[in-house]
Amino acid sequence: MNGGLPCGTSCPRGGGSGFEDLRSAPVGYVRRVAAVEGEVDETRRNLLKLAAIAGLLGVGVGGAVGGALQYVRPPVVGISSYPRTQLFDVDGSPLTLAKVGGVSPTYMGEYSVATADLYLFNYPLQNEPNFLLNLYPANGLAPSPSNPGATNVPGGIGDHGSIVAYSAICQHLGCPAPALSFYPPGTCPKTFGSLSFYIHCSCHGSTYDVTNAASNLTGPAVLPLPQVVLEADASGNIYATGMTPSSPPVNGHLNTLQGDYGVGSTSQLAGESPVILCDFPT
Repeated sequence: MNGGLPCGTSCPRGGGSGFEDLRSAPVGYVRRVAAVEGEVDETRRNLLKLAAIAGLLGVGVGGAVGGALQYVRPPVVGISSYPRTQLFDVDGSPLTLAKVGGVSPTYMGEYSVATADLYLFNYPLQNEPNFLLNLYPANGLAPSPSNPGATNVPGGIGDHGSIVAYSAICQHLGCPAPALSFYPPGTCPKTFGSLSFYIHCSCHGSTYDVTNAASNLTGPAVLPLPQVVLEADASGNIYATGMTPSSPPVNGHLNTLQGDYGVGSTSQLAGESPVILCDFPT
């Protein structure tokens, strides 16, 4: 036996420490001892420890970042203010009071309370369509019980104050035109007092008074349709310049100015056939 140790000559030695027999080393003496199968690579072991710690930190940080990312929202698309947008007719020519108001025999009846087709333009955003309406009778005579129509309506422009524009997106669940359509006089037997023309939604039955800022006539919608502010210049060209102060946001938009790209300085009318359903809430 070597110094009383069972390992004999294979016992690890101090390598010049002065203590050839481990049992003779002083209490508390620390020395590096190689494993029987070979030397331990301290550098490699430290690297493995660091890698393990980095992995745990990565999982923790990654989880925190992943949790934070669920609250990150993309930037909202929109515009900062209402543009002054000139309206153009379906044929590409400037839309004028003479064309819409029917003051000239050339255009008499092209736009009137009896017009069956819808005329839509986008404003102030590209995904916000609006009705352009002239509520004056097609025959050019003043409205009466036998000659339905309206003059001097809130926000109306033109010689008779009968040209208005309202959002073409229903304020209930957002059904757009042509499901939401203007119903000329006599389209349906339903009337509201003497009022025989209105905007009605075939989706769920909401109806709006076109003679009174598109206020609600029947539900389920409880908000009026937003109304576009119309103006005309000295030549009679028609412009959209904003929304009336009492207008709620367009349905589906927290803010009428946010939710899509702006239309810019011009917007052209497009004609569309209505969807008519004379099924009103009881």
